[in-house]
Amino acid sequence: MRNHSYLRKLIIFGCILCTLPVIFFGLFSYFQASTEIQKQVNRGQMQLLTQMNSNVEQTLRTVNHALNQVVNSSVMNKVLSEPFSSSDFMLYKDLRKEMSGTQSTYTKVEDVVIVNFNQNWMIKNSGFYRFDEYLHHSQISNQLLLPSTTSWVLNPSIWFYSEEKANSSSCPYTISLVKKLPDQSLDKIALAYANIPTCSLAELLNYSPRESETVMILDDQERILFHTDASMIGKYATNTGFIKTDTELEKPKGQFQAELDGQLYTASYIRSSYNNWVYLSIISIDSLTQESKKIGRYTIWVCLIIVAVFVVIAWLGSRQMYSPIQRLMMQIGGRNLQNGSEPVNEFDIIGDRLQDLFRSKTELEQEAQRHLQQARSYFMIKMFQGTLRRSDLLEKLEQFGFGEKMNEWKVLSVITLQIDTLEHTRYQKEDTELLLFAINNIIEEIIPAEVRLQPLFIDQTQVTLIGGKSDDLPEFNSFIYAITESVQQTVDQVLGLRISIGISLPFTDPKNASIAYKEGLEALKHRIHLGGGVIIRYANINAGQHHLHLDYPFLTESELFDAIRLAEESKARDLLKKLMHVVFEHHMSPQEYQVPMFRLLNNLLLAMQESGIALNQLHTDGSSLYEELNKLPIAAEIEEWFWSRIIKPVIGIYEDRQNSEYQNISEKIIDKIHKFYDTELTIEQCASELHYNANYLSGVFRKETNMTFSEYLTSYRFSMAKKWLISSDMTIKDIAEKLQYMNSQNFIRSFRKLEGMTPGQYRETYRKMN
Repeated sequence: MRNHSYLRKLIIFGCILCTLPVIFFGLFSYFQASTEIQKQVNRGQMQLLTQMNSNVEQTLRTVNHALNQVVNSSVMNKVLSEPFSSSDFMLYKDLRKEMSGTQSTYTKVEDVVIVNFNQNWMIKNSGFYRFDEYLHHSQISNQLLLPSTTSWVLNPSIWFYSEEKANSSSCPYTISLVKKLPDQSLDKIALAYANIPTCSLAELLNYSPRESETVMILDDQERILFHTDASMIGKYATNTGFIKTDTELEKPKGQFQAELDGQLYTASYIRSSYNNWVYLSIISIDSLTQESKKIGRYTIWVCLIIVAVFVVIAWLGSRQMYSPIQRLMMQIGGRNLQNGSEPVNEFDIIGDRLQDLFRSKTELEQEAQRHLQQARSYFMIKMFQGTLRRSDLLEKLEQFGFGEKMNEWKVLSVITLQIDTLEHTRYQKEDTELLLFAINNIIEEIIPAEVRLQPLFIDQTQVTLIGGKSDDLPEFNSFIYAITESVQQTVDQVLGLRISIGISLPFTDPKNASIAYKEGLEALKHRIHLGGGVIIRYANINAGQHHLHLDYPFLTESELFDAIRLAEESKARDLLKKLMHVVFEHHMSPQEYQVPMFRLLNNLLLAMQESGIALNQLHTDGSSLYEELNKLPIAAEIEEWFWSRIIKPVIGIYEDRQNSEYQNISEKIIDKIHKFYDTELTIEQCASELHYNANYLSGVFRKETNMTFSEYLTSYRFSMAKKWLISSDMTIKDIAEKLQYMNSQNFIRSFRKLEGMTPGQYRETYRKMN
């Protein structure tokens, strides 16, 4: 299947996947059904045998009971204990009467025979006989040797012939209930027989064997008492061919398989606990499997139909599942790639296209990595230039993977490196950036990554931030100096360049990286009198103090302007105080302080102009604000002047604008309440219609009315309720429903809580007053 298209493979696989389970479950269900049928038949046979046993035993017990009555009767005792002859007509008549009571259609007893060996007589249906003159007296005499006093014995019917049917018995064997008499004496002198023809057993069984079924009843000697084939009666069970050994019928009940003439049979038997007879049913396995074969035919047809349905489903499903691959092939331009009659391997084509995509992905990842490096470099440039807020700085450090290092470092320092000159070297001026890039690589190799951030160059200066895990400053300073010496020597050896390095003062706050960068640049300026190829510590040129030039707090200024625009007066006052503190904490001359103050004033005026606020709105008398500021000598006065002269009036203007907007919003909400108070009106619905956030709208309404939306709505509804109670005949229930109460009781409770009386009392009180 290597040369087949994927669609064909999918269809074939789907057909196989559908067909094999159906065939498997079909065969499984067929064999299960066959086995279950056989089990059901076997169970049914056991039930039938139990029923046969019950029917026959019930009759045999009845015969036994009837014969017991005869042998225990007074007449029987008399004829056994006293001389009895054919001339004792009355006694014979009474005895015959007792004997005839045993015979009935139900019990199938054909003859009752009494034999007295001591008195040498025998009585049966056909009359009174001298026993020694009876034809079969010797055979009958031998039965006095039976081991039990009561026995069921299979005897030839000829033993009990009658004269009118002599030697022509219709049933060759008789089942005799033999009792030794007297019953209570150890010395047995007589026998009593109740004879049932074996031909009568069929009626007692009341069962018609099925085709190929053989039913047998065996006595305790395993002689056949009943057989479907009457010619087998009287023979032993082993003569049937079904039973090979005597041990097969040892258990109280059971089943086994037998083979006769090459055909298999299943046999079920049950042994009677009453007289140890065996009831046996033997049936051909082929006849049992007729139903199984019919089920098999049905199963084949059902499986064929299911297979056909699933093949169609597999074909349709395969085409449906193939459609994404087909669309993918069309999208990647592989639908017309079939060469001649050779089938197309779609996945080879898709694999080739994916390889192209992976190559493109690798290129994009490399490009993204370059962009990431550029983003890191841009972030660090902004960090060294001091244009990031503290929160943004810390967030970016984490984002770019520097957070763990910064958390571990206890002390930081910035080194700045510049090339002294390119004169008398093999390089040209245009090689400067390439040389800085090479120096960057040298620094990356010399300085371990765990003690530095990414090195970069800014305006012809290579800058690296280095950190230490120990707060031992002498040790850290020695480490920094050793690193810079190694860098300087390596650059000289590899590139043949003289460089100078500036080292900032140690610091701990990452926000101070911009100050440290300026300190490094300031240290490098001292090459004017120190010459090139030097390593200069800022600590050696500024008595160990940090950079004195003012770092203008433009971030605080930006936050101040935001607070002014939002009319947040207290926040604006705090930010102004913070900005003034940052400016005036530096020790500068009065002229130097003017620069940040004029800058702040200029930025405030620009912000006012952008917001459409004119200078005359600040209530100026025509004098110059710059001149007013220049006349102020004390920092506290300057802060107060900014606040009272500019910032607070501007906040007032912004606040008036907001109040005007709030009032307009509140009026619209109130108008909606007055119009739709009798509906399920909510603040969310008003917010949706007015295109505002629900929380914002709720805050504005509360600020303007000193009431929540629900409080105002409830108040207005109660005012309307009072009006209707006074001026109309509306029922309390109607008023409650109109005002959106779930039931009138809730309305009454709320009205009583508000007015101190029920709505009905309010209406009655008002009418009495009028």
